[in-house]
Amino acid sequence: MIPDGIILLDKKEGITSMASDNFIKRTLSTKKVGHSGTLDPFATGLLPVFTGRALKVMRYTDNYDKAYDCTAVFGVSTDTMDRDGEVTGTTVLKGSKEEFDAIRDAFDKLSKITEQVPPSYSAKKIDGRKAYDLARQGVEVELPSHPVRIYSLDVNDMRFEEGKIYADISVSCSKGTYIRTLCDDAGKITGFHAHAASLRRTKAGPFDIKDAHTEEKISKMVSAEDYSFILPRETCLTDLIHKELTSDEFNEIRLGKKISSSGFGDVGEGVRIAAFYEDRVAAVIYKDGDIMRIERMLAVD
Repeated sequence: MIPDGIILLDKKEGITSMASDNFIKRTLSTKKVGHSGTLDPFATGLLPVFTGRALKVMRYTDNYDKAYDCTAVFGVSTDTMDRDGEVTGTTVLKGSKEEFDAIRDAFDKLSKITEQVPPSYSAKKIDGRKAYDLARQGVEVELPSHPVRIYSLDVNDMRFEEGKIYADISVSCSKGTYIRTLCDDAGKITGFHAHAASLRRTKAGPFDIKDAHTEEKISKMVSAEDYSFILPRETCLTDLIHKELTSDEFNEIRLGKKISSSGFGDVGEGVRIAAFYEDRVAAVIYKDGDIMRIERMLAVD
């Protein structure tokens, strides 16, 4: 039988994240598939895809930090803030040292932001409707800002070509940070107009692009009945505290019962714990006073 678990897909350019899910559905002949952290169609890179019982733990990836490589183009802005949008403004640049310095200064300022307004063309919902659907209908979309954190923003290289400046950047950031918004904001700060020409996700929580697989490689492995590319669902729980249960605690958990919190030390109220027994995750539990409650039962599924 094909094992359930997590597939680190190297998403190809030009398709939606949902299309990547559909590829996994067809390839593994399974219906229960979902992804963590949507990538725009023009973006490539790391897309964790969950199958079967692993979907029960996908929620614990919601707060993963991310890392990206991006090429920003200065001299052209678009309505979607990426290369797929309609041009909204242009500037003919000269490739001068002053322009290069201005771009570096802009990204330096953006590395210190603590909140960000999502782009109108995004999957954020307004009254139950996705913002990009409204934007495509010509509806003016105003999204509230939300907290973000930029851990690092490095300008790796810049080059001048035909009136435009291309800046290769690497960004490590918190969840919900839009890299194309950073590019657009840098264009506004400099007055040069800018958009994201390419975007590649390289990290998400404990997952790294070096461990991801292309569709072509996955297809070949499945043809050879090699499913080693499917990771166990426990691998996404690294952000949680891990605790090995006693046999008595495991038996109680397996029956859906609450257990005493006395054996869990000074764990804070509400803190989620990945409870293991014999190296397999049994449940995600949390402290509620003198007891540990089950948030997600995993021992009997």
